[in-house]
Amino acid sequence: MVLAPILWTLYIGMTDERATRPKTSFVGLDNYTFLLGDQEFRHSLWNTVVITVIVVLLTNVLGLAIALLLRKQGRLYSLLRGVYFTPVILSAVVVSVIGRSILADDGLLNSTLVSMGVKNPPGWLTDPSYAIYSVSGIMVWQMLGFAVVIYLAGLAGIPTELEEAASLDGAGPWQQFRAITWPMLAPALTITTVMLMISTFKVYDQIAVLTNGGPGTNGTATVAFEVIRTAFSEQRPGIASAMAGIMLVVVAIASVTTLKLLQRREVNL
Repeated sequence: MVLAPILWTLYIGMTDERATRPKTSFVGLDNYTFLLGDQEFRHSLWNTVVITVIVVLLTNVLGLAIALLLRKQGRLYSLLRGVYFTPVILSAVVVSVIGRSILADDGLLNSTLVSMGVKNPPGWLTDPSYAIYSVSGIMVWQMLGFAVVIYLAGLAGIPTELEEAASLDGAGPWQQFRAITWPMLAPALTITTVMLMISTFKVYDQIAVLTNGGPGTNGTATVAFEVIRTAFSEQRPGIASAMAGIMLVVVAIASVTTLKLLQRREVNL
């Protein structure tokens, strides 16, 4: 169920198959060589890496900070935990539509800025200088609840005796966090980072709804977006499959490397 589609995609990536061409020829690694030298594909790969780095870093930092704030017991904290997790259960399309209504040129954010006296508010989704960061921000908002839940579970697993002993020894909040909390959260960091990395590398829905790959030429286009556009709009499944093959290799290398490094940190700690 998993291996057969992967192998078939890799095979199609080594052909010149087109939807409008009845005859298909085997071209070996020509498609891969072409893509590695193609500026548009390399730009989409760079966009994917930038979005992934932003989402992984911000979601981890904000998720941990919010988890520390929501660690206490009580109805209010339980309610807030549910509020933060709500975007996670929504589809990416729904979240993107909400984000577009806020960040559009005539959206809620710019309307608020104009009412505050800002004459020329930024084009959050139409200006190449802001678009990729706006898309990343929407993704962080949706995935933040996932990180909060994982870190809350990690915090719940820390023995209270350790923190009480550190407090009796005169350790302040920062010293307790650095010496006890952060090391004990190493497994939570591993899970969150790897899952966020895999999810972000294959992002398509948010790009399609928020910017459709723009602004300009491939302003926010990711590899997954290019795969869909090349396969169905341009009707070149051979090239699209080669893109998917390259993305598979990149995601596998990045995920395995990150997992090994973070697991080594768990062992060392």
